Amino acid sequence: MEGTTTTQTVLPTSIFNTTSHTSEKLSSSSLKEICEKFHLSLHRFSCFVTEWTPFLLVASYYWFSVSLYVLFPEKLMAAFWYIYMISNFYIASSTVLEAFMSIEPCREARKVVTKAQDNDWKFPTPDDELLILDLLIVAYLPNEKDIIMDRALYALEQISYPQHLIRINILYNTPYPIEPLESELHELTLRFPHARVIKVPGSTSKADNLNYFFTLNTGSDVIAIYDCDHYPHPNGPRWAIEKFLQDTKIDIVQGRCVIMNTTASFLAAMIAVEFDKIYAVSHPGRSTMWGFGLFCGSNGYWRTSLLRRLKMDGSMLTEDIDSALRAVSQGAKTVHDLNVVSYELAPTQWSAFWKQRLRWAQGWAQASLRHVVMSFNKPADGVRARDARTRFGLFSLLMIREWSYYLVTQYTCLMASMVITNFPKTPGQLGKLVFNPFPLSAWFFILSVICLIATLWITARVKSEFIKVWMLIIFSILYPFYLVLSATIGLYGHARAITKYTAWNPTART
Repeated sequence: MEGTTTTQTVLPTSIFNTTSHTSEKLSSSSLKEICEKFHLSLHRFSCFVTEWTPFLLVASYYWFSVSLYVLFPEKLMAAFWYIYMISNFYIASSTVLEAFMSIEPCREARKVVTKAQDNDWKFPTPDDELLILDLLIVAYLPNEKDIIMDRALYALEQISYPQHLIRINILYNTPYPIEPLESELHELTLRFPHARVIKVPGSTSKADNLNYFFTLNTGSDVIAIYDCDHYPHPNGPRWAIEKFLQDTKIDIVQGRCVIMNTTASFLAAMIAVEFDKIYAVSHPGRSTMWGFGLFCGSNGYWRTSLLRRLKMDGSMLTEDIDSALRAVSQGAKTVHDLNVVSYELAPTQWSAFWKQRLRWAQGWAQASLRHVVMSFNKPADGVRARDARTRFGLFSLLMIREWSYYLVTQYTCLMASMVITNFPKTPGQLGKLVFNPFPLSAWFFILSVICLIATLWITARVKSEFIKVWMLIIFSILYPFYLVLSATIGLYGHARAITKYTAWNPTART
């Protein structure tokens, strides 16, 4: 329009630049978020594959073995059957021999207790001549926060040992603060002069906790190691120290671990029988038969100088077994004392039991592979020589025991294939197929049953106060299935070792 000036508004270029930058930031943020989600999904998928690959390997092993035996002719089946039966009979006979060899240590342990009882519980060594003892209670606090205060107070108040010669050390690690529990733990040092509470800096494992303590100069002669769920018998430390004073050549005293929560579940009751068989029969029997003992992870007493030198190898899944075998390699003398008793908790749920045993199986496989060379090579200069008996005992423990998983499971697969190809129609046919498929089958079966009965009879004679007769009977009936389960867990451990499975699953304690 004439006489009117038209003004055009011009927006600053900075506005466009800001909008452009904002769009770029949004695009970059979205891309970063997509990448993070992709990496998270990839990590979850990788964990899923890692978790289930061992299961698939073991399942494939069973499926392939059974399928292969189905195709074998009868003569080849018979050959394999005899191989497995002879091998399994060797394992059964070794087990029963170890059981018989444990009778004398059990008898001696009873004599010592009876003598002390008759002497009004006066021990051979005067109190002022005892060794200085560091007793360690090792805990992963998030997992054991419900029990650690109870165990600490028990150890501080109930253990019968001169207070000026013992220090109760609570070693714990935690990824995050747990209050007021941590403050309450540290306040124990104000109430008890023989208490020491240490939160280990930067620790992620039991091995880290222990290795940190080994750097401290505490002036002790002996170090005792306990997991947090243990109740040491009040006289346990005294018996262990008496053992050291009785024989100055002893380097390690391993005590007996007893399961006390047998009424918590059927599973816990069966584990309790198993522990009595292991700690009261197998361990002392093996020590007598083959000439070497083993530290078992808890309720073990070490000469301080040896333990500080060996330390714990945090790269091993079962650092306790590794340290025990390294002690054997250096000529250390380990004895099993049945009077050094400690009470602990067994898993009450199948999932906790499964995770615990898989970790043990993988750890044993790892330690066996590392140390089986002891069966063949000579010890280092200045180390006590290993005779032929000890060498074969080590070979049996570290090699034949690992092979036994395959022998037991292969025999199971062979029997399963025979049932598939000649499916029994009557109980009599099933019994003949399982117990007497080939000549001499019945004799192998009878001898194996005799070995089983003898082993469990000896176990019954030394059973703990928490074991009832019915538990022994049920365990005896289930023992063949227990062997197959243990062998399967062993295979699973091997499969995890092959796939380099490294996840750590602590056993819950409540």
